This record gives sequence, C-alpha cells and structure tokens, in this order.
Amino acid sequence: MKKIVSLTVLTALVAGCMDMGSQDTSATYGGFGEEQLVATPESALNTNAYLMAAAPKYYIGTPYKIGDVQYIPGEDLSYNQTGIAGVVPVELNGSQTRDGETFDSNQLVATSKTLPLPSIVKVTNLENGSAVVVRVNERGPLVNTRIMDLSAAAAQQIGLKSTAKVQIQVLPTESITVKNATLGEPEKIVTTTTVQETVAEPVQEPASATTTVASGDYSVQIAAVYSEDNARALANELSSYNATVVREGDMYKVRINNLDAANARRVIDALRSEKGMAPGLLKAGKWVNADSI
Repeated sequence: MKKIVSLTVLTALVAGCMDMGSQDTSATYGGFGEEQLVATPESALNTNAYLMAAAPKYYIGTPYKIGDVQYIPGEDLSYNQTGIAGVVPVELNGSQTRDGETFDSNQLVATSKTLPLPSIVKVTNLENGSAVVVRVNERGPLVNTRIMDLSAAAAQQIGLKSTAKVQIQVLPTESITVKNATLGEPEKIVTTTTVQETVAEPVQEPASATTTVASGDYSVQIAAVYSEDNARALANELSSYNATVVREGDMYKVRINNLDAANARRVIDALRSEKGMAPGLLKAGKWVNADSI
C-alpha cells in the first residue's frame, strides 16, 4: 500500500512518473554556457501533495554508460548543477518508471542520469527565471547533451517549449522525507545546513601522483558512494590525478582537490576522454557547471 507523508514545511512540490526505456525519442543538441544562478522566491512555487508520496521502491542503480560517457548514480544532497533540459515525449504516458511508478505527463516529474529515484528538485529556467519543483522518478535523458528531461506539465510551468538551459537544485529535506516514506522509515527532518559542501572529513591521504596540479579553489568530483572500500579503490585507480576520498555524512566522495581553473579544465577533459567518466565541478565548495571554465 502506498503511504503519503505530509510535510509541515514544504516550500514547493509537484510530481509524476515515467519510463524512458532503452531509447530516447527527443532530438539531441549541443553544449552548455556560462554558470548562472537565479533566485526564485519560494512563495512563487506551487505545491502538490503528490510530490511526497512514497514510491513503490527506492532506486539508485549501478554505473552505466551513454556512448563513451560513464555515469555513477548516487545520493548527493548538495547537488546543484546547470545544463540543458528537454521535454519527455507524451507518448510515454502509462509506461513504468525505474522506481515502479507510472508516467503521467500531467504530473510535475523529471528524469535524471544520477540522482536517486524518487528525489525532489527545484528546476529554474535560466532563460526567464521561472522555477518549478519536480519529482525525479526515472533515468534519462539517454543522450549526453541534456542533463534532464521534464514532463510536459513541468515544462509548461517554466516556459520550456523545446530545450533550455536550467539550474537543478536538490531539495534535501524533501528528498530525504520521500526516501524515508518509500523505505518505510520514520520521517527524519534534515536542514540544508547539515548537507552543505563546506565540511569535509578526509579519510585518505592523496595518493602519490604523476600529474602535477596547481593550488586553487576548484575540486573535481568523480563519484559519491556509500562504500568506503569502493571509494578508495576508485581513488587508487586515479592516483595519477591526485584523487582523494572525503567523507560527508554517510557518503564517501572521490575528488581531485586544490585545482586552478586551467588544471580543473584539463582534468575534466582527461577523465571524459580517457576514462569515459562524467565528473562534476565545485568552486569553493559550491557546485558549478563543469563546462563553465
């Protein structure tokens, strides 16, 4: 039986369902622009009780590739990235999503390549400043040129007719609450201050590296996983990049720290071309677009 958890403080919500299958039916298109941050008043966002409904299952999944690019799903409550978003084809109505829901293009839902399903995120159209809160409940889009696809209803709310550059921010409290509801655990309220990227507990010294990097305020993140052993193994595999492991909450994050902009760009390009990875980028502990430098 589905359970619905009510939040006493919900700034915004909305939801839905979907299954992208093995083929993306939307057109592909190209690159990203400069990093932008648009603040939308939370009061301007709509609410919908369906957002916090428990899903049939909580789904993260295993690493996978789209073309030559590898994606590593995992929890990241500080997720804040920009990229191109598109619209999920309405003909996918009635298909099943990876977390066991049924896609409905009239619900405010979306896809993500790496976020847990379901997750709650705020999506801001950087071309007009409009924002909507959606329930991420499916993997996709299955192309490397888009970061997310929105249901027709969600796209309409932010004026997205085909594609647009968006900012995607995980809402930590809401995402944890819907996770707990799905897993049948007691509701746990977490404030955003507990999941900021500002406090990192090193659990491994940087490996001896053949690559020399300059000191700077950029960090390249390769993965965020629950297993310390897996994180250490990946860091050792990337020892030539001076990869290290930091622990934040229950997660272990593999990062290459203290890079200036030039070296961060070089490392990102190398990880993409040589390792088939899709790294993220932080500047002074805050997420920025990996293609903004």
